[in-house]
Amino acid sequence: MPRDSRQQKATGKADSSDCERLIQTLLLDDKVSRIRSVKETRARGLSRLGISTVRDLIYHFPFRYDDFSTIVRIADARLGEKQSILGTVDEVSVKRPRKNLTIIEASVLDGSGVLYASWFNQPWLIRAIKPRTKLLLLGKIEHHFGYKRLNSPLYTVISQAEESGEADDTGVNELAGIKPVHHATSDISAAWMSRLISEALEATGAVLDPLPVQLRIKHQLMSRRFALKAIHFPADWPEQRQAHRRLAYEEVLYLQLQLMRRRRSEVELGAEFSHRITGEVLDRLSNSLPFTLTADQERSIREILNDMAAPEAMNRLLLGDVGSGKTMVAAYALAAAHASGTQAAMMAPTEVLAEQYALSLGPLFAESGISWALLTSTTNRQQRQQLLEDLASGRITVLFGTHALLEPDVKFKQLTVAVIDEQHRFGVAQRQALREKGSGCDLLAMSATPIPRSLALTLYGDMEVSYLRSRPRATTEVVTKLLPRNNKGEAYDAIREALKASQQAYIICPLISFGGQQLSENQVQEEIEPELITEFSSEQDREHIKAAEQEVVFLRNKVFPQARIGLMTSRLSPADKRKVMTDFRLGNIDILVSTTVVEVGVDVPSATVMIIEDADRFGLSQLHQLRGRVGRGTDDAKVFLIADPRSDEAKARLQAMVKTNDGFKLAEYDLSLRKEGDILGSRQHGATALKLINVIRDSDVIQQAHDDARQLLAEDPDFSHPQHYLLARELETIYCGDEE
Repeated sequence: MPRDSRQQKATGKADSSDCERLIQTLLLDDKVSRIRSVKETRARGLSRLGISTVRDLIYHFPFRYDDFSTIVRIADARLGEKQSILGTVDEVSVKRPRKNLTIIEASVLDGSGVLYASWFNQPWLIRAIKPRTKLLLLGKIEHHFGYKRLNSPLYTVISQAEESGEADDTGVNELAGIKPVHHATSDISAAWMSRLISEALEATGAVLDPLPVQLRIKHQLMSRRFALKAIHFPADWPEQRQAHRRLAYEEVLYLQLQLMRRRRSEVELGAEFSHRITGEVLDRLSNSLPFTLTADQERSIREILNDMAAPEAMNRLLLGDVGSGKTMVAAYALAAAHASGTQAAMMAPTEVLAEQYALSLGPLFAESGISWALLTSTTNRQQRQQLLEDLASGRITVLFGTHALLEPDVKFKQLTVAVIDEQHRFGVAQRQALREKGSGCDLLAMSATPIPRSLALTLYGDMEVSYLRSRPRATTEVVTKLLPRNNKGEAYDAIREALKASQQAYIICPLISFGGQQLSENQVQEEIEPELITEFSSEQDREHIKAAEQEVVFLRNKVFPQARIGLMTSRLSPADKRKVMTDFRLGNIDILVSTTVVEVGVDVPSATVMIIEDADRFGLSQLHQLRGRVGRGTDDAKVFLIADPRSDEAKARLQAMVKTNDGFKLAEYDLSLRKEGDILGSRQHGATALKLINVIRDSDVIQQAHDDARQLLAEDPDFSHPQHYLLARELETIYCGDEE
């Protein structure tokens, strides 16, 4: 054959192969019904799991694996460990020790000993597990009544013996190994789910890899097609770990790229503006501070001001533990707007918090020559009209407020800085609406929920992050103690001692009132906090759980008859809330009974004792935020967690509160208790694409993906290079319709 003909034939094969790989890659985003065994009924069952495309099916990863790969003899099986046993059933019996309990018990032999396996309330197993049946069992080895036992083990029937024969070992090698277990439905069993995924993998076995080859070489990553097969059907654990690492890296890289590209597009839309970050105004602000800034505050201020001095719009998140001084750091960003001849806005989720800004920063700004105002939904019409005129003319430099800042008639002369506190309480559209009131506006978002760096990178990869860990007044000590309900007198005694010293106290209740319906604070507020549990497991529970409105009456009549006791819940009108907080701040209220409405931002230095009723009904983050309301002055403080926790997890959570006041340590512990979806689903739809990453265990993978995303966009911001075409398409497919 002539040489040219051979070359043409080889080229034709290559073209055919490339074409087939492209077809299989496109199949990923086709309907799941394209898979051979997915008929109409199964397609409906898959849709209930959110599976509508071939990609959805292939990325429906196992939630666990059953390891039948290492088979041990019964004599060698170690107590307390999960082991695989291959044996033959000797006898099977059915026991009914009491009503509604049926036990199938089988004695299993393997030549080295005997083991008893028991299954509870599964009477149908008597038809599958018969004498002389060869079984492969998996479970935790226990020892009772002189024999090794397995309770409710996983099992696989290797073979059924004939009436006159013995079971053989044919098929053991095929059935042993690491078996995936996928979430299934009533229409589709776990076994069928594995079969459908296997068919989908076969149909897409030659898919193209969107990851640039240099990244795969750099991090020694599997190709996508091998990783997808190995994550579902690994030959061994090292292969499964390699597949997991590849796919976890991939999903974080995609999210980082999406966040960074979105930020870039937002920045390009606005006009560039460079703030002045030095001068007399900023010097006057520094000189007027009644305390010395911490090293964390000084570093964060430098980072923020340097961002503001650059022409590109700032997009920074300030993460700080409770009491770490975030508001004072934000003050420098607001002052920089004044120094630059422009305006700034600072938005809070509640009127209580917005008024706190005015109280704490207003006097400092007035002393520094910075004009400011406060706008909320309760600002009267005449004051509001004058305020809007002053704002539009530029006579007001800094505007504090709530959602009222988002109203269409709130117009700035030139807004260049937007500060949003407790930013997770605002929707994406709300945050963007404030920013869009000024072209090229710098954004500083703040949160009092400390999270580890790995989670911050995952959720906020499009933002630079500054951290505040230390408190400005670190000389005071806050001691936390867990008390059962019948020892609550110790907490009451602490309040009495505080009142004698002219100090004040909080008593926090999980519910507002018992009335006709039990309402938690979170059911009344617009923002729902999922961590607070309000259901009653019994009538006895209701007798113990505290509701603020009833607790006030009890405390006034029975416990503190001489004290001035106030009530604070979100049921109060804005005017009543303002009056209660003013009275408490001025010392006209000794004890404030409240719900979680005081969770964030309330600053009363003379409050030194807090009792949190039914503390086991709150999440760690919320408990830590509440604790941050005391110890804000010069006196030590005490927090009493009142609870009789029933579960080990609740006990561990409360003990963590007792052991440390470090919000970042508590956040890591909290993350270890929560499902990944609960953590990652909190910011954007795109985070739901994260199925494999663990923000604690995979921190190195997250950092690698973050750094690689930055470098990719620096080298090819528009993904115009041919090797990035597939990557760009992958992002468009995954994040299509993602509003975040």
